[in-house]
Formats: sequence, structure tokens, C-alpha cells
Amino acid sequence: MSLPASPDTTASPEEKDLFDRDASDWVVSPEAAFDAWLAMQDYRRSSADVYRAQWGAFLAWMRAHQKNLATVDTPTIANFVGELPIKKTQRMRYLRLIERVLDHVRRTEYASTNPARFIAQDGEANWRKARDNEPTGFLTPAERATLLAYLFSPIGVSGSAYWKERRDRALVAVFLGAGIKTGEARALTISCINTSNTSLRIESTHPDYSRETHLASFAIALLEAWLTERKRQEIPGALVFPASHAGRPMHKATMLRAIDAIVESAGLTSSRTARASPQTLRNTYAAELFEHDVPPERVGKWLGFMRPISSNRLHRAWRNWRDGLADGNGDGDGDGDALDRDETH
Repeated sequence: MSLPASPDTTASPEEKDLFDRDASDWVVSPEAAFDAWLAMQDYRRSSADVYRAQWGAFLAWMRAHQKNLATVDTPTIANFVGELPIKKTQRMRYLRLIERVLDHVRRTEYASTNPARFIAQDGEANWRKARDNEPTGFLTPAERATLLAYLFSPIGVSGSAYWKERRDRALVAVFLGAGIKTGEARALTISCINTSNTSLRIESTHPDYSRETHLASFAIALLEAWLTERKRQEIPGALVFPASHAGRPMHKATMLRAIDAIVESAGLTSSRTARASPQTLRNTYAAELFEHDVPPERVGKWLGFMRPISSNRLHRAWRNWRDGLADGNGDGDGDGDALDRDETH
């Protein structure tokens, strides 16, 4: 795949964003604000009806508990999601929608923390106790191909939005094409990248935890394009993924928002019920290797697993998932946290 060159300085196209309306509109008249957004989207009528019903259910629940988008807090959201009589993957879809709205309202109007932001990251939360909870999630082959096509598509923005989009595409590429973790991506330095022999060095303060991982060819192309742009922007420091022109490290929440934005722009959110998280991309990296008969032991080494049982467990989960796809029962959704729970260091 060839990468598009940096665009000339042109006006950005109008972005279709959930938060085009003034933040106060979402508090005073949240139904109307949401309907206005839906009218701007390209969703099928059936999808729009689903989103409208989900939003309406949340608003009704908030009003019953004397809350609005300015006053709702983390326990309230967790209780709402936990009381939904549906399976966990569907609860995730509600939570993702709520998170997007509050992310805008709290950031622009109240400058406070989004109370929905990290609920999805709480592996022990009560709302997760629902039927049909799958331990591991992957992107389907079609979803992976769709995401890759987007990563290599022309970038339709300019200025600071351009370099951040280039950075975020490379960030997705290292999760999907190198299988690294969020903390590893945050600390990754330019010296760790060796595109000439398709490897990425993951450093650690503990020598037993340092490793090299295989870097897919598409990830090399996207990383090289980003590093060229990073140099052109004259961003100081050695971090591969800085948060700003000052070279500061990205916060985990910023990384999660970046992944969400890329996944949504690629058109994957309408086909999935579970979030396509960095862990999902990491799992998909392993799945692609398994598909090409790379031994589980080697995959586990590249992923940084400390025990063979973890790579064998992942391989078994992938086989079950693949068999489910063949039977028409698998949709790629799942929690994706279980396999790494005992592999943190």
C-alpha cells in the first residue's frame, strides 16, 4: 500500500461530529440535540432507531434519579448500565454512547473528568456480570481489512489535526501490527524502532521483561510516515507518540480516545457491539500470526507473556473464536482482558 503525501494547506472539510451542537443544548434539551446529530449521519434508519432508543433509555433513567448530563456521576452511570437486562456486549454499546456524549460535555462546558471514561476499563465492575460474557475479542478478517484500508486512506484534514491523525493511525498500527500494550506504546522511543529488520524493541526497567516483537509490514509503513511527519513538525524528545508539540507523553485516556476515533472513522462501530480496544487489536495481531501457523510459543514471546500457559490459552481462544466464525456464531466481540490479567509487569 502506498501512503498519501502531506496535504497542501487547505480548509478542513466539515466534520460530522456528535458534538457539533453547543454543550448547553445537551443539558437543556438532550433529545433534540441527539436527534439533530442523528440527522447529520449516514446511519441506516434501523441503526439510528437503535441509538435513539438507547439514548432515550438513559435520559429516562437519569430523570428518574434526578440527574442530567451536567450532574451525572460515575456511580449513577454504573448503576444504569448494571441494571440493563441485556448481555454484556450490549451494555458496552450503551456505555460507549454515554461516554462519547459526556466526553464532550464535561470537557468543553465544565472542564471536569468524564465519569463514564474508565467504567469500561474496570474488569471487576458489577455491570460486567451478565450472560454471554466472552473472555477474548478479536477483529474479524473483514473488520481488520476495513481498518487497514482506512489507515492507508488519504487524510482529509490539515494543520495540527493532520499530524495528530498521522500519529493516531501509527498508534493503531503498532497495536494491530506489533501487539504491544498501552503502557508500552506510551513509553516507546524512536530508538526502539528498527524497520530494516521488522522488529520493535520493548524496553523495561526489569531486564527479564524487555523483549523484541515482530513488526508487520503495514505497521512499518505507517510508522515511517508518522516519524517523517514528526520530524517535519520538529517535535522535541524521543517519544514515538507525543501528546503535543512539546513532546509530552500521551495519557492513557488520550490513547483510548484516539483508538475510538480511528475505529469509528473506519466504520467499524456499526458492526460491533464491544469496543475495539487496544487489547482487541493486540489479540488480532496474535490471531493473524496463528492464521499463518506461527507457533504459540513464539507468539507468546512477542506478546511478552511470561508463561507458556498464557500463549496456549490465547491460541485455544482463537481456535474457538475462528470455529465460531465458520459456524456463523462469532462476531469478534469480547472482553479481551482475561488473557493479559496475569501477564502485567
